[in-house]
Amino acid sequence: MTPLQRLTATLNGEPTDRIPVFCNLLDQGAQELGMSLEQYYAKGANVAEGQLRMQRKYGYDNVWSLFYVGKEAELLGCRKILFAEDGPPNVEHFVIQDYGDIERLEVPDDIAALPAFAETAECLRILRAEVGGKVPICAYLTASMTLPALLMGMDKWMELLLTGPVELRDLLLEKCSLFFRRQAAAYRAAGADVLLYSNPFGSTYFVGMKRFQALSLPWMEKDLLPDGVDDVVYYCGSAPFNNVIEQVRERLGIRVYYLGPEDDVAEGKRLVGGQGMACGVINDIKLLRWSTDEICAEVRRIVEAGKPGGRFLFGTVVMPYAIPEGKIRAMLGAAFEYGKF
Repeated sequence: MTPLQRLTATLNGEPTDRIPVFCNLLDQGAQELGMSLEQYYAKGANVAEGQLRMQRKYGYDNVWSLFYVGKEAELLGCRKILFAEDGPPNVEHFVIQDYGDIERLEVPDDIAALPAFAETAECLRILRAEVGGKVPICAYLTASMTLPALLMGMDKWMELLLTGPVELRDLLLEKCSLFFRRQAAAYRAAGADVLLYSNPFGSTYFVGMKRFQALSLPWMEKDLLPDGVDDVVYYCGSAPFNNVIEQVRERLGIRVYYLGPEDDVAEGKRLVGGQGMACGVINDIKLLRWSTDEICAEVRRIVEAGKPGGRFLFGTVVMPYAIPEGKIRAMLGAAFEYGKF
């Protein structure tokens, strides 16, 4: 089976050769091409080539159009990204410096026409030409409740969210939700098969259940319901979210849930239900210190908890740059072996 056939069959509850395996190797593409991270992320062709090489090298079932999370801030005017030598880039210039900047923030009508989107579009064009229709092409989109952290910093966003002027909070969320919908349209038009909806505020990790129900759920509905959720994967930034799955499923109709590493896999799969797909996720930071035997044992635990009955995927979070190749191969080898039907 091709990776896309495997993913589609799994989601539909049809027989497959093994469970799908997603491995999110992003910064590693720079190392593969012998480039610094800043050189690598400067061109969409580099990112596409890095993704294609990683997928062919290890044999897992997805590729990414994601450069780094701060790309979304650049689409809204961020002028400076901080590049490290051995880790993911971060936003250095915040678009929103004070509350007045919220009112001045403008959401572009056509995201695809922005110069800051050009290299992402080129990456998607190459991926679509090389593996379109065979390997799922994934895009990363930040939810309206989480995007403000990239625009003003987490501390200022939490202050506004919890104690700031409600009218400014809602104005910012309205603009972020509009941006989300327009960005999702751009990614879909450019060829992305899977939209990862990233929302740590879609769990009760940052906000309690009361605020989740009063704020998070309504804004998720504004983000997602106008254009549908058939290609959407629910992801809470590796935060646990089993306790909200039933509410999200009933309100939004999302079928695919990328669990947090601390979530109980079997329980998560039960909560997702028989018409959806649960993704059991390894805590890949621990791959830095685990032995290969420990890695294989953890993969086996996750797979054996989720595999019975199908409709299950094994995945990673964002694999740290420093994980040795041997440990990546051990993890994937175990997932392929234990994931066979």
